[in-house]
Amino acid sequence: MTTPVTALDQRYSAETARASSWEETLEVIENAELFWISTVRADGRPHVTPVVAVWLDGALHFSTGYEEQKGVNLLANPHVVLTTGSNQWNTGLDVVVEGDAVRVTDDAQLRRLAKAWKTKWEGAWQFEVLEGGFRSQPGGLAVVFAVRPAKVFAHAKGEPFGATTHRF
Repeated sequence: MTTPVTALDQRYSAETARASSWEETLEVIENAELFWISTVRADGRPHVTPVVAVWLDGALHFSTGYEEQKGVNLLANPHVVLTTGSNQWNTGLDVVVEGDAVRVTDDAQLRRLAKAWKTKWEGAWQFEVLEGGFRSQPGGLAVVFAVRPAKVFAHAKGEPFGATTHRF
């Protein structure tokens, strides 16, 4: 993964704000327990739902069943937005990741991802690699997607408020 070009967007920032570094932004991504994924239905309507995700090898990864609405949407349109942060107005760093969801089917990579999920949630999320995806217990087959960021927004809240854009 390349280092992004980072810039403060003065239009949406206090005069005293500074750009959030990529390291600060990445820390939020790596430690987030929940993301909200936005996809687009075939008729153009948006769909938003929570997902658990892991950061590995310069990409954010999540899983879904193809029969789930987000899975159906991704078959037709790979563009996604994943959002995480705090629901507090004046504290924290909100992060928005834009990119395309690409299916991961390599068994070696899927095993690394399964280990990453298990480690991040101390065993609460355990997946078996099967048929180019995951099988959870209990549960059915889930496909896994990787989103390499095209653009990441970081919104620092509080004093001073700052809007940062990281472009890849």
